[in-house]
Amino acid sequence: MRLAKLVLALAAASCLGSSVNAADKVKVGFLSTLSGPGAGLGVDIRDGFNLAIKHQGGKLGGLPAEVIIADDQQKPEVAQQITEKFLKKDKVDFMTGIVFSNIMLAAGQPIFDSKTFFISANAGPSQYAGDQCNPYFFNVAWQNDNLHEAVGKYVNDKGFKNVVLVAPNYPGGKDAMVGFKRFYKGKVGEEVYTKLGQLDYAAELTQIRSLKPDAVFFFLPGGMGINFVKQFVAAGLSADTQLFAPGFSADEDVIKAVGAPMLGMFNSSHWAHDMQNAENKRFVADFQKEFGRLPSLYASQGYDAALLIDAAVRDVKGRLDDKDAVRKALEAKRFKSVRGEFKFNTNHYPVQDYYLRVIGRDDQGRITNKTMGTVFSNHADAYVAQCKMK
Repeated sequence: MRLAKLVLALAAASCLGSSVNAADKVKVGFLSTLSGPGAGLGVDIRDGFNLAIKHQGGKLGGLPAEVIIADDQQKPEVAQQITEKFLKKDKVDFMTGIVFSNIMLAAGQPIFDSKTFFISANAGPSQYAGDQCNPYFFNVAWQNDNLHEAVGKYVNDKGFKNVVLVAPNYPGGKDAMVGFKRFYKGKVGEEVYTKLGQLDYAAELTQIRSLKPDAVFFFLPGGMGINFVKQFVAAGLSADTQLFAPGFSADEDVIKAVGAPMLGMFNSSHWAHDMQNAENKRFVADFQKEFGRLPSLYASQGYDAALLIDAAVRDVKGRLDDKDAVRKALEAKRFKSVRGEFKFNTNHYPVQDYYLRVIGRDDQGRITNKTMGTVFSNHADAYVAQCKMK
């Protein structure tokens, strides 16, 4: 009888132990915008993410990495369908890649309900920073307001008195307006909301001309920003009006498409390709070799997202079923970021520095960004006090 009980006890222990055994691989569902006007953003995140895995020998945390890539087509309903597949059929261990906040808000709850960790390499909606914060959501980029806050402070400090704001009418665009106005205390001549994905700005430019601002702040990511800058300069508005943007609308993808009209534009970022830390030097050099272009901030965020997953899987020794241990490992952030030091706040958003950049020519004659100085040091988002994460 004792022998039978011992056998049963050992069998039970064996079953219990198997639930926390190390996984044999890491599966990542990479859902991003890979077509349409916002495709450049998703492509850069994907390429940065894949480069990090290549640097880790095709592994994450020492385990073989399987990355399943899908295009959300910038449509919430498509994102929801793919998310369901990733969770139920593919049974991914992590998800990442979403560019736009409306997509993130549409896909988020099923991900969290399934206890799957989402590592955001871009979208940082205020909802998930505040009262809808979640232990399964980590943002390795920024909270949506942050880059706009940095521009607002710089524009305010430089004494601009009448600024027109332009952004798409979706959650990220609304966060942009709020962030800019949090630190800009001058007159806002008008808040102009455009359609998400809009490419023709004739009506908006006519409105701006009539308002005669001394500066325009715009947040129009991807193809939207490319067209806006081209049309703004072609309309002659740049002669009397200074353009300002967050890094999203003045990064290498936009510069490559627009060229000389970008010269002299100021923008903000938490990262720049001219940062001199060893990790960033390697990342920038290898990204150029691999893809034939300078990386954007989106690529840097994709790279860091992979490194965060890598560090967490390594720290838990591949025991991905132990969700509490994985969460603590993600919170610890034991990797060296290409942006330098940052830490996670209690809402899983970064506390980090933000910089001013200006677009000019480098020593190779390329039109690109140059870091000018620090706007914020160890800057946290404005919503963290609303987060009651347990």
